[in-house]
Amino acid sequence: MSPASNEHVVFLRTGGVALSLFPSAELAKDAGVDSRGSGFREFSIAHNVNTREEVAKVLAEAEKAGGRIIKPAQDVFWGGHSGYFEDPDRFLWEVAWNPMAPLNERGEMQLP
Repeated sequence: MSPASNEHVVFLRTGGVALSLFPSAELAKDAGVDSRGSGFREFSIAHNVNTREEVAKVLAEAEKAGGRIIKPAQDVFWGGHSGYFEDPDRFLWEVAWNPMAPLNERGEMQLP
């Protein structure tokens, strides 16, 4: 478990991928979707990028490929910048830039 974990989120290091565990109601709130009903699968997949500007670019690429923007790119309470899209199978993806967890030269998230 990463020392970046707290009472709201747990970060687990898994090689070059980070697993982040949030309460599902908080995840739905962050994505701006209703936590009840068939549209929310109680998890999302995140794609982290190197810069704030890349968030909007990746969201635009996802939309062009058939995704639906759920939450446009915006500054977020934890100090980063992110947005969400839903893929054609209705899974939520977060695209995020996190200045506190930069990516290394291989694109792997660096947790403390």
